[in-house]
Amino acid sequence: MKKYVISYFLVIIISNAGVSQESTLKIEPYIFENSKGEQIDAELGNFKVPENRSSPEGKQLTLKFVRFKSTSPNPGSPIIYLAGGPGGSGINTARGPRFDLFMRMREIGDVIAFDQRGTGMSDGLPDYPGYYLVDLSKPMTPENASEAIASEVIKMEDFYQELGHDLSAYNTNESADDINDLRKVLGEDKVSLWGISYGTHLALTTLKRHEQHINRCILAGVEGYDHTVKLPSDQQDLLERIDSLLKIRPETQEIYPDFLGDLENLLSKVGRAPVTINVRNPLNHEEVLMVLGKFDLQILFSWSLGAPENFKDLPLLVKKMLKGDFSGITEYAIYTRAGQFNGMSTAMDIASGISDERLERITTESRQTLLGDAINFPYLIEYNALKHFDLGAEFRTPFESEVPVMCISGTLDGRTSVRNAKITLKSLANGHHLIIDGAGHSDPLFLSSPKITEYMIDFMKGEDIGNPRISLPLMEFDLPAN
Repeated sequence: MKKYVISYFLVIIISNAGVSQESTLKIEPYIFENSKGEQIDAELGNFKVPENRSSPEGKQLTLKFVRFKSTSPNPGSPIIYLAGGPGGSGINTARGPRFDLFMRMREIGDVIAFDQRGTGMSDGLPDYPGYYLVDLSKPMTPENASEAIASEVIKMEDFYQELGHDLSAYNTNESADDINDLRKVLGEDKVSLWGISYGTHLALTTLKRHEQHINRCILAGVEGYDHTVKLPSDQQDLLERIDSLLKIRPETQEIYPDFLGDLENLLSKVGRAPVTINVRNPLNHEEVLMVLGKFDLQILFSWSLGAPENFKDLPLLVKKMLKGDFSGITEYAIYTRAGQFNGMSTAMDIASGISDERLERITTESRQTLLGDAINFPYLIEYNALKHFDLGAEFRTPFESEVPVMCISGTLDGRTSVRNAKITLKSLANGHHLIIDGAGHSDPLFLSSPKITEYMIDFMKGEDIGNPRISLPLMEFDLPAN
């Protein structure tokens, strides 16, 4: 495909009340290339928004998007794709495995891959250079982790303040208003939203703040208004589901007759007698000794529960570690102790916060589950340090709407459970729920079956899809080499 020789700009002057006078839309032809090297004609657009709408005369951000024009002779409302994270790039997502899905969605209307504030090609915050490192010479606990992490996240806030950036402006309310400003500069009365994970959290907030301008929503891997902090019981349910799956096939039942018992024994054993392993210090790349404790393992295991491709080796790893072989985790165990903050994603999550009721539930469940609240590490430490960013109880209050919404959930998703969607749908009068048995987080929620795309297209066309269910083949687990 030949590239355009001459670029042009389509400039639209916005006169809508409430839109910054600097929100002029600029669009130019763009050759979009996916990760396979395939190219397609598209448009690259940008517009400006205030960094903080409570200070409209302050810093301005340029936000960018790629628009794929509809293939329909009578296109409907544009569809804005909202990436997860927070921190994911909508434009980069379109380059990857979901490219064909982006192309199919053009049957409905223009498809817009949007880079939210602070992501991808859009303006945001510079990288924070600081790094936290929790003492490697002793087992990590929530207490000694808090000492190292809380002080570093406060330094991060000071770093951005000194550079003149308003960290508090990176929150989901501001991003929702960014989406509405995008709608305005496009000259559209309504848009449809298509999000995954954090992108669903942003879509729901946009629905709450700008309902009259939302046509339809597809939410995959639902993070509801008060779901930023995860429930330990969801992780426990997934561990029990893994144990059940291991018992279905004779070969895995024979090798892993009691996965939950093995996991409990391992955590108890390491809790009593921490293990010393060799790791590579990410700060200077030198090999150092790390004392591995129970909390470290709980974090590592919780991180692995996102999807089957991440936890298919978990039963085997647990078996090996019970025998004293920790080699399977030495490459990444250090990342329970060391990390670098992303200003945008940290601020976004902290602003969404947690209700008192949910915090109490998490505290109770953490004492009753194998992994405790490790899934929320280090979020709760960060939150307690920057609690003044919390948007408040009203932000987390469910919103009743009749806008048609399609939720997609996977039964093996350890990040955004089926329960999240069911709770969210209680306030949505025209809600539908596609459940995929055997799907984990991320790509499988869209790509694990061709039926998913058909349901999405039918929903966007206004057809009644009901509450369908798709069953994937049983997942396979790693087995010992001999």
